[in-house]
Amino acid sequence: MDHSYRAALGGDKAPRGRSRPGFAPSYAPAEPEPLPQREDATSRIFAFVDDLFFQAKIQETARKLNVKVEFVKTDKDLGERMQQNGEESPSLIIFDLNNASAKPLSLIPKLKSKLKKATSIIGFLSHVQGDLKQKAHEVGCDMVLPRSAFSQNLPQLLRRHGAPEDEAPVQ
Repeated sequence: MDHSYRAALGGDKAPRGRSRPGFAPSYAPAEPEPLPQREDATSRIFAFVDDLFFQAKIQETARKLNVKVEFVKTDKDLGERMQQNGEESPSLIIFDLNNASAKPLSLIPKLKSKLKKATSIIGFLSHVQGDLKQKAHEVGCDMVLPRSAFSQNLPQLLRRHGAPEDEAPVQ
């Protein structure tokens, strides 16, 4: 096979500062700025996630952003944690839609009716689960993301919903 075209392109390795033709430069998304540290902060984000890898990812991202996220297993657990926070309703509830123990498709409508519009509900699932995505939207999930998109957007989601009410960005 003739690879003489590589010589015209500068070989396999392009000199620094010059990209190879046909390849777009890759840009890493900018990490959002951490929120100011608050000792009295109550959790405004709750997660129904039993996948240990995603729990670790969420915890580490939240730690970097100074956002408090609590993991819950049942709606009773969530109710108790909300009572500990006072009258303030959560800003965000995250569901792993494959979490069978939480029964997200039956729990989301209950939470939606109880918490009204003040709380966003985001679910994530495998990108091949189109039927589950549709059902989640039907029962009241505000946003349903594939796992990869959820991971990619996690810092922005946590920062937006983890900010105190008076510091929350206007949408």
